[in-house]
Amino acid sequence: MGTELKDLAAKAYVYGFPLVFNLDQVRRYVTTGVGANAAAPFNTFSHAAALAGPKDTFVSINNDTVYSMAQLDLTNGPLLLEVPDTDGAYYVLQFVDAWTNNFAYVGKRATGTVAGRYLLTPPGWSGETPSGVTRIAFPTAVASIVGRWACAGETDLPRVRALQQQLTLTPVGEQEPPPGLPSTDPNVPEPLAFWEELRVFLQAYPPAAQDLPLQASFDPLGLLAWGPSPFAETDPDLTAALTAGAQTGHDGLVAALKSGAGDAVVNGWHQPFHIFDYNDDYFEVGTINSPEWRINDRAKAIGLRAAAAMGGLWGNHGYEAAYSPVYLDGDGDELTGERSYTLTFAQAPPVDAFWSITMYDLPEFYLVDNPIDRYSIGDRTPGLVYAEDGSLTITLSAAEPTEPTARANWLPTPAAGFRPLLRMYSPRQEVFDGTYEIPPIVRVG
Repeated sequence: MGTELKDLAAKAYVYGFPLVFNLDQVRRYVTTGVGANAAAPFNTFSHAAALAGPKDTFVSINNDTVYSMAQLDLTNGPLLLEVPDTDGAYYVLQFVDAWTNNFAYVGKRATGTVAGRYLLTPPGWSGETPSGVTRIAFPTAVASIVGRWACAGETDLPRVRALQQQLTLTPVGEQEPPPGLPSTDPNVPEPLAFWEELRVFLQAYPPAAQDLPLQASFDPLGLLAWGPSPFAETDPDLTAALTAGAQTGHDGLVAALKSGAGDAVVNGWHQPFHIFDYNDDYFEVGTINSPEWRINDRAKAIGLRAAAAMGGLWGNHGYEAAYSPVYLDGDGDELTGERSYTLTFAQAPPVDAFWSITMYDLPEFYLVDNPIDRYSIGDRTPGLVYAEDGSLTITLSAAEPTEPTARANWLPTPAAGFRPLLRMYSPRQEVFDGTYEIPPIVRVG
């Protein structure tokens, strides 16, 4: 029975990891904030005043856009969201439910750049939507708006700030303050804290109907218990199974991320363009509900959902922004700051918005402090030097290059292992059909 329980716990860990990990980050945003985004209570926006840097310790945070974040709790009723006219400039508001499903998008690709009004409604709501307002139905009472404004560096910040100030959330009707995340039993020992959070969150934020039978199978672990926590005083065998299962589940996710299981890999670059396609149930404004952006195999989708949360929480669907990470150079060796590399784009990535490569450390996928404060490089980076044929060669190294062109096109790496990430905003079809190939990272010397 011990092995069976451990295997069940490993399965439950992968199932529940996105819910717990995501809501832990939601709690961070409403209590302490994250880097450039100060803490803000539920149902209000926190606006970053600058592009992200190394102090923004959030997995795979981007350095292309300025963030406007809102953690929402619609328990007490709907909110009215109003967005400004951006005069053609790229932005996206991505809506993420408690389970990390991307269920709506508002922004240049999805809804255009004119001003708009949106009624955000909780599960089970059946009121009237005013004319001229678009309803967005939330799958869970707590969810996030992850807002990104394209920003061409420091000089562009005043324009972005003016837009941020015009982004508003207003409660509809008289409402009590939102209750926020439910509390867990303080008597649960630390090794079982994940399971206690999962138990409480499962009650507050039910999954999609199709996942309920799987969730019911976790009953022997105590996850479906209401009332007093079964984890405050557990049977030693159950404690051992839960602890070992969590470790197995976690190790499996780390291994899946590194291997890119199921990804197409071109010149060392993983192409997980469909890793955020696990939402199979909720398609509000701006989403694409078609077979190529859905995963038929639900077990695979649940595994991908956990890996996506661990490696790139709050990442967009590929049709909004395609992400391509790389761990190995063109020879198949792991990337390390002990060596120098070049990356030559004969042809720029085909996008309708913009592209960039951002440098991250391992294993946290955080931005890396460096002497020139450059964390990403792309088509909007000032001062890049292109060759006569229009190609662009980027130098990746920990040591500062001495040759002038290499210095101008330098993306600093950490001293140890690293993982760059290519982002393509509003990617064209060539990115998905294989017509466009990302070039390999080539070791120098």
